[in-house]
Amino acid sequence: MDHLTKVVVLFLFHLYFGWLSLISTSTISGREVINFGHRQPSWAPVMQTSANLSDVTSIRSFFEFRTLDPEGVIFYGDTKEGRDWFVLSLRDGIPEMQIGKANILVSVKGGPKLNDGAWHNLELRNEGKYVVLEVNNKVELVVGLESAMTENVLTGIIRLGLGGMLVDPERLLHPFKPEMDGCVRGGMWLNLSTLWETDPSLELRPCFPEIKKGSYFPGSGLAMFNTSDLPGLQTVEKGITIEVYGSFQGTLLSLQSPGFEYVLPKYEGYQENKDLTMELKEGTGSVNTALPPKPTKLTLNILKHSLTVNGNTVVEDESLDFLSRWREGMLLAFGGVLGETKDTESSHHLKGCLEKILIQGEDIDLDHALFKHKSVSSHSCPAKAINELT
Repeated sequence: MDHLTKVVVLFLFHLYFGWLSLISTSTISGREVINFGHRQPSWAPVMQTSANLSDVTSIRSFFEFRTLDPEGVIFYGDTKEGRDWFVLSLRDGIPEMQIGKANILVSVKGGPKLNDGAWHNLELRNEGKYVVLEVNNKVELVVGLESAMTENVLTGIIRLGLGGMLVDPERLLHPFKPEMDGCVRGGMWLNLSTLWETDPSLELRPCFPEIKKGSYFPGSGLAMFNTSDLPGLQTVEKGITIEVYGSFQGTLLSLQSPGFEYVLPKYEGYQENKDLTMELKEGTGSVNTALPPKPTKLTLNILKHSLTVNGNTVVEDESLDFLSRWREGMLLAFGGVLGETKDTESSHHLKGCLEKILIQGEDIDLDHALFKHKSVSSHSCPAKAINELT
């Protein structure tokens, strides 16, 4: 087992058994404001409920929905223990309905983009052989299904889920990533008043009153990538360029590989007269270097034998080939340092909004991270500036 694999396995092992001790079931009203984010990647719903179809008088649900996330699960329902199922999701910000019924699989996408940060009224209803989606009181999608194998009379149990699915995602006609950084409120689910079940270890958090684009770090977690999964080298001369825009304080990023650790701790990204300190560890040695301040943008260039921050060389070592290490796989963490103890993590973790993260000019989506702490919001930040939140 190589060094990076060992680090990741031990890290996730510790987290898993921490969460396992918290697992139980609690209930919540479906009319409350529900935040889909702040959990580990999973196809399981944030909350779910079920009812006997004999108690259901209307196959109609409506709710308000808000997000800046372009992709993820919103609403799911099934009957016959999942043999017939339905899921509403976003793809490129546009609603998409997928239905599996008898021997039929259907996927239909259309309507307006919903990932604009505004609240939208959504209604889903069944009209005989058709499933209808209304957005802001306008019909946007209508999907019809008919087969000799389908049954027109519904009996048994119906299951509903928010923010996830209850069937194997391999059954999807058009696969997508399930994580959704979004909120629902004011839901009326069929005509049911039953409570929904949820896992209290998810620590459902309130939704920000107003949001803006970005990734929000509240000061308690990080997002980690393996660099071999990220955009790679184009030319040796230009190397790898990481650009981060935002308002923040704390550890912006760190890089690790065998025998090497590079940390940018406690950067005050929203104040002009603060020093940026770089800490470099190679073997058993360590170096602290004060760097020029930069209020809202940081650019890290990784060259073959050197690293530069905002055009200033901070590491230069002919014995280290950073580009080869990037290609083979380093651990790149935004918002903290992998392996920090609980005594130090709260003081080092990033707090603030990273409005944009670019690597080689490509936007980086934290939903694609190898690991992301459940406190981190991938696609939304509170609209207030960081100094108004602290």
